[in-house]
Amino acid sequence: MNQRETLPASADLPAAEAVRQPSAGRDIAFRRWDSPQRWAEGTGSGVFAGTGGLTFTTATGTLSHTDPHTGLTADYETATWTGPETAVGFAATELIPSWTADTPGGSFLRVEVSGTTTAGTVTKWFNLGDWAADDTAFRRTSQRGQGDPDGDVSADTYLAAEGRALASWRLQATLLRPAGSTDTPVLRTLGAAASALPAPGALTPSSPLAAQGLVLDVPPYSQQIHRGEHPQWDNGGEAWCSPTSTSMVLAYWGVGPTPADHAWVEPGHPDPWVDFAARHTYDHTFAGCGNWPFNTAYAGRFGMRAFVTRLRSLNEAERFIAAGIPLIASASYRKGQVPGLDYDTKGHLVALVGFTEAGDPVLNDPNSPTNAQVRKPVGRAEWESAWLDSSRGLVYVIHPASVPLPTPPGQANW
Repeated sequence: MNQRETLPASADLPAAEAVRQPSAGRDIAFRRWDSPQRWAEGTGSGVFAGTGGLTFTTATGTLSHTDPHTGLTADYETATWTGPETAVGFAATELIPSWTADTPGGSFLRVEVSGTTTAGTVTKWFNLGDWAADDTAFRRTSQRGQGDPDGDVSADTYLAAEGRALASWRLQATLLRPAGSTDTPVLRTLGAAASALPAPGALTPSSPLAAQGLVLDVPPYSQQIHRGEHPQWDNGGEAWCSPTSTSMVLAYWGVGPTPADHAWVEPGHPDPWVDFAARHTYDHTFAGCGNWPFNTAYAGRFGMRAFVTRLRSLNEAERFIAAGIPLIASASYRKGQVPGLDYDTKGHLVALVGFTEAGDPVLNDPNSPTNAQVRKPVGRAEWESAWLDSSRGLVYVIHPASVPLPTPPGQANW
């Protein structure tokens, strides 16, 4: 837990806050590029859009990159894709990207966003992450210190400044490889969720509509049994809720690192695939494993389709469970606020794996002493409120291409 500090939970607000339905006023729009036809909506330079993704073919630029942690500078060849201007349909105050990609050798991916604000300004390109699947040749990292009058970036999220909400936005992806190398990075999918959400407050809880009594067989993994492992990747324990949750969902789909992949993990460490996930989701600037798109990008290395979005209520989550797709959800709450959860957290990731017959959420909560204690039913209204009022309904969606997503709502958020 404590992976991401989120907005205050509803219990911190005055009791006089207006009661509202969970879906009321929750504007969320997700857009994704994942096929030759969709890549053709943008403009490429030095890339080829095929069925396997956007492939680096020809260097069309160069970039000198200094690792902010080692101080070492290296030269890279670049190829780029710039997406189309995407009208939001509302005044978006936040935007969260996500992607899946291959970055062999010393190559890496840079994702940026620019937009036109409601004040009529066009923003600069904000860096939303320099990412590589591995960390031997390049350290994946978010970027601090980008703020200006239009907005800023907090780890993985673009935050619009007051009065500068986004009326439209576009993404730019740069594929980079060491100068003179033949490394061939491939961008398989790219997308972003834009949102404008009401202030946290009292909610009328949703009523169960689907998936009652359905609990998916997601393997239970505890983050706490890793306490003190690998200080260079945030020391295990409470810091590893996100990679532990991601590992649970990957195992549900029957994929993950092989014994050869995690052979470097110290003998005697339990569930070494969780150590592997922590290393390969670690953000060297955020200094933690809770960067949201770094986790879905990690899932992509195993052939999964994976992205980050927000949902409007547990009714939307029920549709994923009914389709056989577990979710990973971010929430914060205080001890005693949510029946079934007896600890404080300023930001925690769990796997939402089903619902009881009464419609209460069933979680695989990695903040548990042992694997056997991970599965927990929790109070529906209380957990839904904490989830919607803290992370604003954020989820990771991870699934194989062979398992279709449920039909999205009219204002599509997946």
